[in-house]
Amino acid sequence: MVDADDALERLRVICADFPEVSERPSHGAPTFFVRGKKTLVSLHDNHHDDERLAIWAPAPAGVQEAMIEEDPDHFYRPPYVGHLGWVAYRLENADWNEVRGIVEDSFRKIAPKTLVRQYDEVGN
Repeated sequence: MVDADDALERLRVICADFPEVSERPSHGAPTFFVRGKKTLVSLHDNHHDDERLAIWAPAPAGVQEAMIEEDPDHFYRPPYVGHLGWVAYRLENADWNEVRGIVEDSFRKIAPKTLVRQYDEVGN
């Protein structure tokens, strides 16, 4: 089982692989941004007493519904941004390769094409 501090450190390592990503708090949660503007992923620990440790990230169209249906123990529709297609992933017993994939999908969705090309050129 992972705690919030460990999860944040792991998320920092993942996000460091993407160009022009920075971290700052947003709405009370550690959040990573592309070029300081677009939200890549945020970490929520017991958000409004929901007893979940999870990441929230923008997802490509149709992915939210598919992931929740496929694995409802890990995926759920986050409040506030779920209607925009974002997906939430519980980190208790997380597959960190899956977390990396979620962050990469989010990056590919929100980052400018030049940054996605830059990411791909370094062998990702």
